[in-house]
Amino acid sequence: MFRKILVANRGEIAIRAFRAAYELGAKTVAVFPYEDRNSMHRLKADEAYQIGEPGHPVRAYLDVDEIIRVAQLSGADAVYPGYGFLSENPDLAQAAADAGIAFIGPPRTVLEMAGNKVTAKERAIAAGVPVLASSPATTDIEVLIAAADEIGFPVFAKAVAGGGGRGMRRVERREDLRAALEAAMREADSAFGDPTMFVEQAVVRPRHIEVQILADATGETVHLFERDCSVQRRHQKVVEIAPAPNLDESIRQAMYRDAVAFARSIGYVNAGTVEFLLDTAGERAGQHVFIEMNPRIQVEHTVTEEVTDVDLVQSQMRIAYGQTLAELGLRQEQLQLRGAALQCRITTEDPAAGFRPDTGKITTYRSPGGAGVRLDGGTIAAGAQVSPHFDSMLAKMTCRGRDFPAAVARARRGLAEFRIRGVTTNIPFLQAVLDDPAFQAGDLSTSFIDERPELVRTNPSKDRGTKILTWLADVTVNQPHGSGEGVIDPAVKLPVVDLDAPAPDGSRQRLQQLGPAGFAAALRAQTALAVTDTTFRDAHQSLLATRVRTADLVRVMPHVARLTPGLLSVEAWGGATYDVALRFLGEDPWQRLAAMREALPNVAIQMLLRGRNTVGYTPYPTEVTDAFVAEAAATGVDIFRIFDALNDVDQMRPAIDAVLATGSTVAEVGMCYTADLLDPSETLYTLDYYLRLAEQMVEAGAHILAIKDMAGLLRAGAAETLVAALRERFDLPVHVHTHDTAGGQLATLLAAARAGADAVDAASAPMAGTTSQPSLSALVAALEHTERDTGLGLARVADLEPYWEAVRRAYAPFESGLPGPTGRVYTHEIPGGQLSNLRQQAIALGLGDRFELIEDWYAAANRILGRPTKVTPSSKVVGDLALQLAAAGADPADFEANPQNYDIPDSVIGFMAGELGDLPGGWPEPFRTKVLEGRHPKIGITPLTDEQKAKLQGSTDDRRLLLNQLLFPQPTQQFLQTREQYGDVSVLATPDYLYGLRPGIEHVIEIEQGVRLLVALEAIGEPDEKGMRSVMATLNGQLRPVTVRDRSIAVDVASAEKADPGQPGHVAAPFMGVVTLKAAEGERVEVGQPVATIEAMKMEAAITAPIAGIVQRRAIPATQQCEAGDLLLVIAAP
Repeated sequence: MFRKILVANRGEIAIRAFRAAYELGAKTVAVFPYEDRNSMHRLKADEAYQIGEPGHPVRAYLDVDEIIRVAQLSGADAVYPGYGFLSENPDLAQAAADAGIAFIGPPRTVLEMAGNKVTAKERAIAAGVPVLASSPATTDIEVLIAAADEIGFPVFAKAVAGGGGRGMRRVERREDLRAALEAAMREADSAFGDPTMFVEQAVVRPRHIEVQILADATGETVHLFERDCSVQRRHQKVVEIAPAPNLDESIRQAMYRDAVAFARSIGYVNAGTVEFLLDTAGERAGQHVFIEMNPRIQVEHTVTEEVTDVDLVQSQMRIAYGQTLAELGLRQEQLQLRGAALQCRITTEDPAAGFRPDTGKITTYRSPGGAGVRLDGGTIAAGAQVSPHFDSMLAKMTCRGRDFPAAVARARRGLAEFRIRGVTTNIPFLQAVLDDPAFQAGDLSTSFIDERPELVRTNPSKDRGTKILTWLADVTVNQPHGSGEGVIDPAVKLPVVDLDAPAPDGSRQRLQQLGPAGFAAALRAQTALAVTDTTFRDAHQSLLATRVRTADLVRVMPHVARLTPGLLSVEAWGGATYDVALRFLGEDPWQRLAAMREALPNVAIQMLLRGRNTVGYTPYPTEVTDAFVAEAAATGVDIFRIFDALNDVDQMRPAIDAVLATGSTVAEVGMCYTADLLDPSETLYTLDYYLRLAEQMVEAGAHILAIKDMAGLLRAGAAETLVAALRERFDLPVHVHTHDTAGGQLATLLAAARAGADAVDAASAPMAGTTSQPSLSALVAALEHTERDTGLGLARVADLEPYWEAVRRAYAPFESGLPGPTGRVYTHEIPGGQLSNLRQQAIALGLGDRFELIEDWYAAANRILGRPTKVTPSSKVVGDLALQLAAAGADPADFEANPQNYDIPDSVIGFMAGELGDLPGGWPEPFRTKVLEGRHPKIGITPLTDEQKAKLQGSTDDRRLLLNQLLFPQPTQQFLQTREQYGDVSVLATPDYLYGLRPGIEHVIEIEQGVRLLVALEAIGEPDEKGMRSVMATLNGQLRPVTVRDRSIAVDVASAEKADPGQPGHVAAPFMGVVTLKAAEGERVEVGQPVATIEAMKMEAAITAPIAGIVQRRAIPATQQCEAGDLLLVIAAP
């Protein structure tokens, strides 16, 4: 046997050869260019030598002189070429022979005959093997085009020296042939040093089947059966199977005969593969034709090894050493197939991005194992860098079984066991291929993948651990909400309750038993004051910018269900919680509602519904309102509090009708309260105004009447008067909602109770007061042992307060900053939630210490705009105008008289145009006319498209996503981006979510039931010149590095301009590689026209124009190394 073998290759095949050499007792030599110095194959060899020049890594592996130099230097007596690079190059075989070094492969003459596809075809014809019609080999494109015309389309354009799918194109139309030939010639010249091409007839839905050959120097030749390599993408094999499933035995035997006959006819020596195409459709179905012989080992040789127990690489070395097949113990009659095997190529390609090769560092690597699973890998380990210079294959997984279904099942299991993070892989795509029923049935062809474009979008990798860790690392480094020192997980403050005991029946069961009308009648008839707990929505909206997360709301609900089952309802959804969840929390509000419903089975859940606006800010078609209400009711809402910002019952009616249509939910219709109805000088918002409003609500079908006092203006005497009048005139129960901004609203609730109010709103004491609702415990205590005792129990209510206190402390960064009650609310009438937000906006304007000016401007804006009732979205209009006046330092009187001299917010213009409806007191003139002069704001309702209507009638997921997109398009996009980048962050504990990881603490994250991640912070690195820090953490005990941008560091390093995916004229680099621009500035281009080329992973691809137009700008020089997403060109539409 050889004493020392040099392997003129890299990665997986080099390692495969080293293993075979070791078993044969030979020493091994590796070669590597500078860029490949960290490749695993260098470490596996006994000796390793650097070749080539830095900057040209691929060229180094193609340098025959360098290979021979190192072979002589190291004293190697044999060279093994593997596949790819120089494996089919006759010059290496000749140079080795000239240097007295054995070449492990066929001799030069055989390589020239077999490796040259044209020569091989001529010899096949001479041997009586069927072939395809083709052209002569040439570099003359005109000759090739003429030959294609004679053969007929479709044709294949193939490089004479091609292999591995490189230098090959399938061309369906004559007009596409020239560009395909040019690209394939450049690719072949780059990869193999030979641009010579030929064109060949393409067959119809063929199977690609190859026969493995072994031949010794005596002329003895055997076949090792066949492999089905039909599952391909762009002529690159993806999955290979041995033996070929569902192959007629007569065809199988004919292929064996033809393969052996061809090999013998050219005097073939060593291992090789004879490849055939088998028609499966059309007139020639069942006929096979020879296409080429590969005079080397194939990537997929492993499947043959698994079903024959023949080590092909060792056989190559032994035959090259001079041993015969007989000495190897290989006789045709003794070779047998054992079971079935299939191989999957694991690559760093992103199927969803056109199989764009990915590069970067592998941060996590876990491989499959167990019976019947074989892995052949190159440089694949945690910390390994995937280079853009070489083939994108990471590893080959070969799985065997007793039969084809068993092998498929084992391969599916193997793919599921892989965990590769840091780079994108094609594993989800391979899983989709193996899951396909046609694949499992063995119904294969080379068009298998092309016929199933959905395969690239199936089984996307969740990568939940890495995504969650990326969020935690970012928060840990940047601390957007401070350090969180002293913050605890609020869950530790939950009271001790037997959660295994079923929750007692409550208002929800009563609603189910009595129906909406009966439920309302029972509420009217009861003596005890009913209470709605607003802690779950309005309280944290008013105090904490609506930032309380689903986890903190859901966690306490089982305790609420058992401690305070006597609640009328829990207000927990709708209003601002909907868009804030999407925009800021990365949470789906529908999932929040479903989770709350499950956690609170016995108390009615109440939501805030903005009339036909649902939870949005503008009116929507009735279909949207109907779909929203139906979906909310089905998901868990029992009581809908419906209102309109301007008290327009016509705007509420679609929502009321939608609620009534459910037949199972309560329509609580609210009147927005403002001013002071007891004031003798009040001429607009009088008692008669509210009574007329209530009459319209009753006529519209309300089950309950609500008084919605958003600013806390409802004084005790006014409450007593209004409630008494409503109860006297109508049979419906009355529900009172207020805000404790001035600090005296408990008196209002008690006055309302004395007057006969049936229900009131309150919040848990730690979340009560100021812009929130009055304290629930204060209310319960005030009425305890009286006729109107709530029956909730003061001790039980108080037991929940430590939890809410801990929650509020956790969300301290979002505090409104309102230090205490303010009586100025009676002047400016700012609603509670808006008062909190305006303080933050005042700080941004530099007026934080003079907030009373903002309040004065708000009062002036309210008067200028006609004194609307101020509830979202009308309150936003008043606030926008107040901030505009403040920013401009305008005199309100001059603005009112001359609005045309000022910039006017869009919301004010739309409001004056009637976007939100008509004002209760009529329009302020001439102010309105002056505002609208010369402006034509678009108001009205945009009808739904047919596709949108279909989705509203579709699956639950489709319906919810469309509702999100219709109501809040931008926040929904932000939500989807957060999910894509960080995964489902709602599973994080709040201290972790807001403040990140802490040294020395193991953070437990339950991403789903029974699935936990254990995360710990190890270290945070120093920032690099781009402001990036490396965060070292452990994930389930394994070290996981995450790179995070430290946003506190100013970075001066110039970065490449990135393409905007939202701009159709932006042309981006599809993946990392060297880009050469083909289009000049000012040039007119058409859709699909090549405007640049990109070279990477030994392949060249065209980059085409996404739109027709004029090249406005070239963003890079003529040729430049680019990253994925870099902007290349800007095309302006004509």
